[in-house]
Amino acid sequence: YGSFSAYIWHFTDGKQIVNRDGVIRTTSPLSNAISKDLKKRGMKFVGSTIIYSYLQAVGVIDDHEEQCFCGNTPQLLRKDK
Repeated sequence: YGSFSAYIWHFTDGKQIVNRDGVIRTTSPLSNAISKDLKKRGMKFVGSTIIYSYLQAVGVIDDHEEQCFCGNTPQLLRKDK
């Protein structure tokens, strides 16, 4: 993969997952798959909840609520506003 970032993003084909349905999650099928793969590769302390939090922290998963200023980050960064 060349980097850990490339390894993580390959699971989503480089696409961010945006959840705006109001459901609070701690795991997902994606975090389950990454956790399982990392454990198979010999990693420890990489449970699905930890991986889900990591995916949120690095921007692979965006779970911000609609009213959160971070949930509208792409709009805030637009220069034409």
